[in-house]
Amino acid sequence: MTHNPIIVALDVESAEEARALVTKLGDSAGFYKVGMELYAAAGMEFVRELLGQGKDVFLDLKLYDIGETVKRAVTQVARAGVRFLTVHGSAAVMRAAVEGRGSANLQLLAVTVLTSFDQQDLADLGYPCAVEDLVALRARKAMEAGIDGLVASPLEAASLRRLIGPDAILVTPGVRSAGAAKGDQKRVATPAEALRAGANYLVMGRQITRAGDPAAAMRSVLDEIGR
Repeated sequence: MTHNPIIVALDVESAEEARALVTKLGDSAGFYKVGMELYAAAGMEFVRELLGQGKDVFLDLKLYDIGETVKRAVTQVARAGVRFLTVHGSAAVMRAAVEGRGSANLQLLAVTVLTSFDQQDLADLGYPCAVEDLVALRARKAMEAGIDGLVASPLEAASLRRLIGPDAILVTPGVRSAGAAKGDQKRVATPAEALRAGANYLVMGRQITRAGDPAAAMRSVLDEIGR
């Protein structure tokens, strides 16, 4: 079967809504992102439910805390069988996450700069550098720490692929088909553009999950990228 690079974002407020979406998508989707909202509502119990259905899970918690706390939290996630877990792109946090993962199959992804951030947002946080410079710095630190890949805007995908090499995982949110609403994302690209730039996986939410027929919306995107 042709590789499906789309990770469906279950950005909903309850397990019931998430289950309904998974049912509607059926076999058209096999990889789901559980972010902070759904995790706060349904926790690891729902994550294990997805795993029990044979689905891959991207747990997007962007862990950021003292090293020991991050290490212990990552150990718990690794035991569950989750595929991807996000951590903040801080060197100390990333090193702790790698230690906590140990020899498990969990793949760690570092968040570089959120796709909802632009230059003004960085200035508000006190960063004097350009967005792309901070992304590159965090990418280099992630590879040095032994992180498996990055989450970054598709607009940085090509430069990051050159920086991190062919084997690291590159996951791009902020992906919308031409004509689709951007929502709260500021640095976006189409699915085809993101893949051409070097992304391995595309995180897509509202364009699919809020469609009248989510499975048809998924098929439309897959047709768009020739999968």
